[in-house]
Amino acid sequence: MTALSRRAQNRIERTQRILDGALRVFAEAGYSGTTMDAVAAAVGLSKPTLYQYFDSKETLFQAMMLGQRDRMMTVFEHPSEAGMVHDLHAFAWDYADGVMRPEMLSLARLIIGEVQRFPEIGRAYQASGPDRLLAGIIGYVSAQRDAGRLAFEDAELAAQDLWGLILSAPRTQALYRPDAVPGRAELARYILNGLRVFLRAYSTDPARDLEQLEALASARTTGTGT
Repeated sequence: MTALSRRAQNRIERTQRILDGALRVFAEAGYSGTTMDAVAAAVGLSKPTLYQYFDSKETLFQAMMLGQRDRMMTVFEHPSEAGMVHDLHAFAWDYADGVMRPEMLSLARLIIGEVQRFPEIGRAYQASGPDRLLAGIIGYVSAQRDAGRLAFEDAELAAQDLWGLILSAPRTQALYRPDAVPGRAELARYILNGLRVFLRAYSTDPARDLEQLEALASARTTGTGT
């Protein structure tokens, strides 16, 4: 490894450390209560060093949200050879593992509490997180329609259906009842049911796809699959 590539790798690792620390701070203090000083202290950096990576709280927040979005969208942006049903199932769990994290739930609760007084916070959260996630889902389902695997007239509505069906109810429960966050078994129940409904509505070969979905869900339950 050359000195240049080592420096580049160190910068990547430090950037990720900053983003992880920023999530913790934003989740504890909310957007309006977070300062660059607090983030710098949380990750063990000086404030000037932090500013070498992110020139404002706004750009740091956007980068943090984009990083969370990218983790959830990996399977859609790099589809597997296993096919559409595998990708949908993997995305559902990547999404669940992302938005149901305690830090992400806490951040969402704080954002909800701040938007009345600071509507720009809601706009920033929506633009850098949910809007970009939806755009990625639209791109994937559109590609599957072009490949003859899905059939629908409105890609945005199909994407919204997929998104809402897999996790809307348990996430809403978790947001407003922190003492009753659904466990893995309950999430699996919602994900499986949501994907069943989606495939019945939009798949061009629902019988085959539902059979594959059941196999994937069973393998995950028994620990023999992802």
